[in-house]
Amino acid sequence: MQVRPFEIERFYDRWEFRAELMLSSSDCESRPLARLLELEPDAQERLLALRLGYTEVAGSQELREAVAGGYEGLGAEDVLTLAAAEEGIFLVYHALLGTGSHAVVETPCYGSALELARSTGAEVSVWQRRYEDGWRHDLDALQEMLRADTRVIYINSPHNPTGTTMPAAVFERLVEIAQERSITLFSDEVYRGLEHDRDQRLPSAAERYAGAVALGTVSKAHGLPGLRIGWLACRDHELLARVRELKLYTTICSSAPSELLVALALRHGEQLVEQSRQLVLANLPLIDAFIARHSQLLEWVRPSGGPIGFPRVRGDCDVRDFCERTAERAGVLLLPGYVYEQPRHLRLGFGRADTATALERLQVHLAQSPA
Repeated sequence: MQVRPFEIERFYDRWEFRAELMLSSSDCESRPLARLLELEPDAQERLLALRLGYTEVAGSQELREAVAGGYEGLGAEDVLTLAAAEEGIFLVYHALLGTGSHAVVETPCYGSALELARSTGAEVSVWQRRYEDGWRHDLDALQEMLRADTRVIYINSPHNPTGTTMPAAVFERLVEIAQERSITLFSDEVYRGLEHDRDQRLPSAAERYAGAVALGTVSKAHGLPGLRIGWLACRDHELLARVRELKLYTTICSSAPSELLVALALRHGEQLVEQSRQLVLANLPLIDAFIARHSQLLEWVRPSGGPIGFPRVRGDCDVRDFCERTAERAGVLLLPGYVYEQPRHLRLGFGRADTATALERLQVHLAQSPA
């Protein structure tokens, strides 16, 4: 298996803990452990009594039931938990793909969604969305890519990095296409629940199609990335069994304290996610105003879901250099679009409580050192 360098994580590895303020993060404001334990009266007692042994490969029954509670018509038997969503991307691709098979990946995307598909030896077609088209989903282009050996279509909504949501009509047609051809629809739903307009929330692909696999986590909408737990929801138990066999070669099982805490969080998931969504909605007008003030520098397709947006930088600007100078001199971290193979863009994150402070700092920096 050969993979190219993981550019987004290399960039964050260098800068995330050096810059004081994050204005690019794709997760929402994190929560202290004490606040999580306050959600149930005996939570602290149960945590302190927990034995720190190995856990079940599929995840505890408590955890899988809590995950399944977020889906219509799915039960604990339809869930496999993971050591973070990243593991799920690796496992699903390697369970389904190999030399002689084909996958289609929606781009731009989180780097592993593309590179790990390629790492299987499969041929990979890029379903490219473009700023010039308003990040529209071109279903005709997708169908032209499909082949007799296509095994997987990967999608992501709400979308990283653009912050757009897939229209319901596009989603339903995509499900039909996958069903007609018996293709696995690999649906990355890690931002589900953060739709700015709740009426735009799609059903999970795992609810709509028995051949779909939904990827979830508490890292984004729940604001709990430090717990490092994700999951796959899927009604195809043969596929889940293949993924589970591969998991024996990766993490085997997850952290016992994290499993307990994630189950706790998911039982109160609607409350936690809505708090994150409200923070995103409060911060979005601040980003709107900032881009309006700097329209000579930035333009964007306004996001409709999640805590991120992907403005395009106008003019002749080395976006990577600009982001690194901003991190070094202003202590504000922006994410350059080269990590998505979109060098004229940068990613803004607005799911944090200090978004206003970060924008003020960036405003001062731009006045002193224009891009």
